[in-house]
Amino acid sequence: MSDLNLKPLADRIVVKAMDAEETTKGGIILPDTAQEKPVEGTIVAAGPGKKTDDGTIIKPEVNVGDKVLYGKYSGTEVTVNGKEYLIMRESDIFAIVK
Repeated sequence: MSDLNLKPLADRIVVKAMDAEETTKGGIILPDTAQEKPVEGTIVAAGPGKKTDDGTIIKPEVNVGDKVLYGKYSGTEVTVNGKEYLIMRESDIFAIVK
């Protein structure tokens, strides 16, 4: 993403979370306080990978553009250029959505 001025280190991943659902399936509009935190997002940047004790780098299994599922309370929220992102370790990601 060209407007993202973040370069994650080691095995950290930057994720753009999907927007929270604003209405229920029945059409009821939810206030901000009742909206569930999203657990799905798109990877916008990835670090080079985790370094082992012998100095070998293990590349991340996820790539920029992958749609992923992650833990509800995973990561640290940051705002860059007015957009909100999550920075988390690759181990906080549960699955890639195909």
